[in-house]
Amino acid sequence: MFHRIRRRAKEPSEAQRQFAELHARLQNQVPPGFGLPPAEPERTEPTAVVDDFLPPELRVPSHDQLDGKMMPWKQPLVLDGEMVACSECGAYRDWLILSTRDQIWLRCRVGHQQQETRLNTAWFNRNSGPADATHATFEDCLRHLGH
Repeated sequence: MFHRIRRRAKEPSEAQRQFAELHARLQNQVPPGFGLPPAEPERTEPTAVVDDFLPPELRVPSHDQLDGKMMPWKQPLVLDGEMVACSECGAYRDWLILSTRDQIWLRCRVGHQQQETRLNTAWFNRNSGPADATHATFEDCLRHLGH
């Protein structure tokens, strides 16, 4: 029985036979335009420039147009194995973290602020989510975040 299967396998299949015929027919053919210099592109009239940018009221300011960014940080902030606490009132959670001029500032619920040198802008960008609003003043932003 296995000899019959092997004998049949020695003969080319129908697909192999068709491929061989096609290969033989295309053997010496060259694609059209091969070896010729490229044709000159057709001259077209210039298209009208369309302003496809968002209208001003829908645009979000870029990072260089903002004085800073801030985000809430409800849980305790642990840096280098030590929990950060407010230097004036001792609060250790419910921070506002401010990023401005490549500096990071922590603001407690009472309103005390302290610079945190162990954090940088890259840390802030990794841990902050997308901005949900922009505000004209610092006080407006504090009200928006509930402080």
